[in-house]
Amino acid sequence: MSYTDDLVFFGDSDGASEFVQTSKDNRFLFSLAISYTETCEIPGITFAGADAKLLKATPAADAEYLYYGNCKTIDKIPMTPDGKPTPALLTRTALVSSGIPHVIVDAGSKIAPKLPYMSTGVNPGRNILRGPAMSDLEAHHAVDCGQRVGNMLAAMTDCLVVGESIPGGTTTALAVLRGLGFKARVSSSMANNPVVLKNKIVNTALERLSSKDPYKVVASVGDPMIAFVTGMLISASATVKVVLAGGTQMAAILGLASAIGFNDKNTILGTTLYVLNDQSANIRDLVSEISDISAVSVDPGLAGSEFPGLQAYSKGFVKEGAGAGGAILSHMIKTGCTSARFLDLVQQEYSKIST
Repeated sequence: MSYTDDLVFFGDSDGASEFVQTSKDNRFLFSLAISYTETCEIPGITFAGADAKLLKATPAADAEYLYYGNCKTIDKIPMTPDGKPTPALLTRTALVSSGIPHVIVDAGSKIAPKLPYMSTGVNPGRNILRGPAMSDLEAHHAVDCGQRVGNMLAAMTDCLVVGESIPGGTTTALAVLRGLGFKARVSSSMANNPVVLKNKIVNTALERLSSKDPYKVVASVGDPMIAFVTGMLISASATVKVVLAGGTQMAAILGLASAIGFNDKNTILGTTLYVLNDQSANIRDLVSEISDISAVSVDPGLAGSEFPGLQAYSKGFVKEGAGAGGAILSHMIKTGCTSARFLDLVQQEYSKIST
């Protein structure tokens, strides 16, 4: 069995297949943009973090776990009380087992991670239910900083993989996509996607929107991660391949970048099969509506896990995050590893952190 049997191509399927076939000898570099939106503090909006008090620390903790294999900001890695771990578990397993280097970029987090990282001066995002996420100046600054970082990282690699960690980010992603005119339905970290609540928040936020200008849209109803990573994509895709590692939040970045301008031929979206199978979202249709870009979903094999906390991913919990889909895709391309073998590696890592 080949690892390609664990992949599903969509959007520009031929382009996605070609990317996989031609990238085996590429140098991969993984980057994680950690950020924050106060929108996540709305009760019921996110499953990230073991409790609401830990939301601010979750992005820093994800970054620390990738770097150290444990956390410094909190006592242990972000995990729900019943054992569902942060998707950074999948990301770390993929990166460490394949020797792919990574860099952490602070793109508006509330709490700085306790490790070497790139600082950008981007501010956290505000609650879009109460007012604009950012000023117009802050939005332009975030995109500009992203472009500078994208240029820098692109010079170090053949393929830049970009993930994110921002609690509540699917709600701001939904607002940006709809603000730009796309017929979006987005995924959730919860099995029962709080669609009614998300739509209420987004509809209220969009009432303030008076322009389709992409910078004004992301400033009004988005978050700093979307603006920053859009900048990274715009600059990096001009010279190297870029994997947007994630689901519907990366679709929002595609939507914003398509309104500003980027090299779609050098860009692929890589996510987990759990996002593609999410009936409450429409990632397949959304990718095609935005630009028919190359996209691929990867099966991490967690349905066959002996651990209920990992099995839960295949049952609709968590699904994606911290760049997991794109990291696993890069790992498989580089090593030829199948999902069955990847599951073995993940379970070994999970055993270390669940005791």
